Amino acid sequence: MRQRLLFWLAACLAGCVLHACTKAEKPVTFVIVSDLHAQDVPDGKARMQAVARAAAEAKADFVVQLGDFVRPDSTGNALRRAWEQCPCSIYHVLGNHDMDRYTKEEYMHALDMPARYYSFDRGGFHFVVLDGNNLYDGKEYRPYAKSNFYGKAGTGSYIDPEQMAWLKADLEATDKRCVVFSHQSIDTFLDNGEAVRRVLEAENRRCGFAKVVLAFSGHNHSNYRKDIDGIAYIQVNSASYVWIGRPSLSEQRYPDSINARYPLLGRSIPYDRPLYAVVTLRTDGATLRGVRGAFVPPLPEAVGLGDSIGPYPLVPFIADDEIRFPARRRGQ
Repeated sequence: MRQRLLFWLAACLAGCVLHACTKAEKPVTFVIVSDLHAQDVPDGKARMQAVARAAAEAKADFVVQLGDFVRPDSTGNALRRAWEQCPCSIYHVLGNHDMDRYTKEEYMHALDMPARYYSFDRGGFHFVVLDGNNLYDGKEYRPYAKSNFYGKAGTGSYIDPEQMAWLKADLEATDKRCVVFSHQSIDTFLDNGEAVRRVLEAENRRCGFAKVVLAFSGHNHSNYRKDIDGIAYIQVNSASYVWIGRPSLSEQRYPDSINARYPLLGRSIPYDRPLYAVVTLRTDGATLRGVRGAFVPPLPEAVGLGDSIGPYPLVPFIADDEIRFPARRRGQ
């Protein structure tokens, strides 16, 4: 009888452990999109609808948009109704152009954001949202607000000290793998990106395993991956277009009525379809499945461009990718 009881207890314990492992190892799937600029392109609503459909088809756990989204005015709110058909949670990251006409507080209130930076958990992963929309003149940090970051008045893009302290504490407080979201790229664009990387890398050293494994960003309207000290930094292309900063022959692309209504098109080259990616996270790595599009002609070479703009590849796609995570050692 005692042996039978011991066997039953052992079986129950094994079942509980197996259930816990299975639950911990369940993949987390999300759709990621950036720089929709939905009100600045003639098919902004259709691009938003495509993201919502992708989330439904992928049975995504959530959607995250990396900023430069849509203005929360009457026109933008009508566009957002298509976006809000997503059958899952939606997480927002502040982008610089979200503060073209608003303060952060106004914009966050309109989108029901919990804070300008925050974190959340899904499955075996911890997700961190950062806010790089801060000016620094060597004396004080000021938030982006109502276009104060343009021209000589603007002084860069920074993660402020308060946020840096929070980031360090937030990472230390979790034992889950960590994924970071920001609008401006930590690896290339943020003025104090190196300091942010030091926080991420220090946490990986402190806990003795690759805890912070991925960092996604937008802003640059490009697509690439950089691996720095065990962390994969992935640039997510714009969902809509590349800004080239020079006349783009848009008069050959759209009728006068469209160009007059959407003046941004005059210095941009749109993509022929909405770009986004479906990301699946597992304990051993991540799979990214992106959308490959094409430039709406005239093509970049027609306006004298090559295969990049500065350090950023000039491409109309988000590439598929596979990222392997280093295995945790026993006891970690």
